[in-house]
Amino acid sequence: MTSATVHASAVLVGARAVLIRGPSGSGKSRLALQLIEAARSGSLAFARLVGDDRVHLRAAGERLLVRSVEALGGLVEVRGVGLLRLPHERSAVVCLVVDLGADTERLPDAQQRQVVIEGISLPRLAVADGTRALPAVLAMLTYSREALAGPDPQPL
Repeated sequence: MTSATVHASAVLVGARAVLIRGPSGSGKSRLALQLIEAARSGSLAFARLVGDDRVHLRAAGERLLVRSVEALGGLVEVRGVGLLRLPHERSAVVCLVVDLGADTERLPDAQQRQVVIEGISLPRLAVADGTRALPAVLAMLTYSREALAGPDPQPL
């Protein structure tokens, strides 16, 4: 089965991944690093890079799987520093899609809080330009566990 390659970053947070999309320069890598740092500082129990810049997406049953592009596995770009190598997971089940630089309303309706990728409906968080994404992502991951839970993850 083929998988789509998309310009995005992904971070495994706990047992499920956050898929981070947005235009070039919107802060995908920065948010990925902030999630990893949130785990290091204790704000999250666990976070590890899945992929940065480009990832593969594939529907499997009722789940969306994300995996790193092999040539980029473990690499993350830090603007002004260059490429860093981090521990990473090869693949994960996506639980949340974060769209950076998105047109969004202060109180989005239910339709704006969902996205369908590869036929799989997922919770979506749209973050406007100039808005810090991390607090909203942490709120979604911390207080919206039921919405993000989905089916139990299966071994990949």
